[in-house]
Amino acid sequence: MSNCDLFSLATKGVQALSPYQAGKPIDELEREYGVSDVIKLASNENPLGPSEKVIKAIQNELKDLSRYPDGNGFSLKQAISKLQSVDVEQITLGNGSNDILEILTRAFVTPDHEVLFSQHAFAVYPIVTQAVGAKAVVVPAKNWGHDLDAMQQAITDKTRVIFIANPNNPTGTWLGQKELSVFLQAVPESVLVVLDEAYFEYSYSDDSAKDYPNGVEWVKQYSNLIVTRTFSKAYGLAGLRVGYSISNPQVADVLNRVRQPFNVNSLALKAAEIALEDTEHLDAGIKLNAHGMSQLISAFEIMNLEYIPSVANFICVKVGDNAMKVYDDLLYEAVIVRPVANYEMPEYLRITIGTEKENDRFIAALKKVLNKQ
Repeated sequence: MSNCDLFSLATKGVQALSPYQAGKPIDELEREYGVSDVIKLASNENPLGPSEKVIKAIQNELKDLSRYPDGNGFSLKQAISKLQSVDVEQITLGNGSNDILEILTRAFVTPDHEVLFSQHAFAVYPIVTQAVGAKAVVVPAKNWGHDLDAMQQAITDKTRVIFIANPNNPTGTWLGQKELSVFLQAVPESVLVVLDEAYFEYSYSDDSAKDYPNGVEWVKQYSNLIVTRTFSKAYGLAGLRVGYSISNPQVADVLNRVRQPFNVNSLALKAAEIALEDTEHLDAGIKLNAHGMSQLISAFEIMNLEYIPSVANFICVKVGDNAMKVYDDLLYEAVIVRPVANYEMPEYLRITIGTEKENDRFIAALKKVLNKQ
């Protein structure tokens, strides 16, 4: 064994990081708790999975696995360009949209800068900020969501990036067109605003969010706006890790200089391209989510449980001070949900919307667990 403290060789920002905690895998739960027939409602995954067209396209790609993928993602970029009515030069592909967040921070932020984001916002924002040694400025939330007035007041001459998740994960809260537009107009052009729209497809189709904006339509108006999207949620491709951003061509040029040459694999490239074409499967998933959201809300109201209104494919429910105990007891019922104490929400659990059958099982398990408390 070496006598050298190798950990101390890492940068100060990285030394202070805690690894991102993903939702508990099904296999792990089965091993540790001795349960079977597990349902996972923890990671905001699409319960329908990928479409049959996507699976077939992946199978056709398998014969070429010895070849490197197209490093420029030509075909997928063309499909995104057509769908979003943007130039190919505005698109950056990522290993999930999470990859874009990391690339952007590494490309534009130094230890001399500040990065703004909201309390209760996506855990990756502080991780990528700290990794580059920048100062994280966390603005207190308003009604579990972004307080844009307070965020505007927090901007200084050191602010380089502002992260905004719309809708926000894990709270499911969203910003309307007017309030977001007013905010963008007030942000200096030298400050990059990253609009994280990972759950866009669900929110844009939600009748309760008729004023929900399409950030892509604003990129031409605001040169400092970067919009990120993913295929992990509504398109059911979380296991393949593919996402993208749309931005001013100058920003995209910088991002494409920094990203790894083959950061999106060949199966993911083809799967995402076909997923964009299969609108029927996308619509089915959105409808299933709307039905499931109503199913859970009705159950929570019958059980007199508070919840945070959401327009994503998940919802946070308040179960009290013993939320971690409720979470653990649900594991014994073969149901995985997500505790959110690390988001300063110790009384809540985040529930991914599943199939009708999965939602029923969760509701029954929750009733059983709460009755034991």
